[in-house]
Order: sequence, then structure tokens, then C-alpha cells
Amino acid sequence: MKSKTRMRVNENGRVVIPASFRRALGISIGDEVILRIVDDELRITTLRRRLQRAQRLVRKHVKSTTSLVDELIAERHEAARNE
Repeated sequence: MKSKTRMRVNENGRVVIPASFRRALGISIGDEVILRIVDDELRITTLRRRLQRAQRLVRKHVKSTTSLVDELIAERHEAARNE
């Protein structure tokens, strides 16, 4: 797959994302995408990809056997007991 291509913006400000790019990013018809400007570039991703990236970052700092949900619940119970 090509990693870059040239497209034209139509009169409504729209750009068509080529099918090969949509497949590579896991974008399907009707999906919501996230647009960001980073260093004068437009970046497009999906919410699912952003969540996966966040999960990878968290896993670098948290053991895979640790449940952050269980820790949060325990902290909330402790806070409730101390009120």
C-alpha cells in the first residue's frame, strides 16, 4: 500500500479517503473519525485506534496482571469509608 497520495479538495471542502487508506486504518462507512492538526499537518484516525494507543501507553507503566478497574473501585470504597 502507498503511504501517501495526492487528492484534490472539492468545492464543499471535502476530500475522499482512498479505499486502501481506509482499510489500513480500519475505517468503515459511517465511522466517526478524529481530525487533528499536528505540526501543520492534518492527521486522521479513529476513536478505536486512539483507545488502542492509550491502552498500549498505560500497559508500559502498569503490570498486565494489575486491574486498574479493581484498584479504582478499592480506592472509591476506601474514600467512602473515610467520609
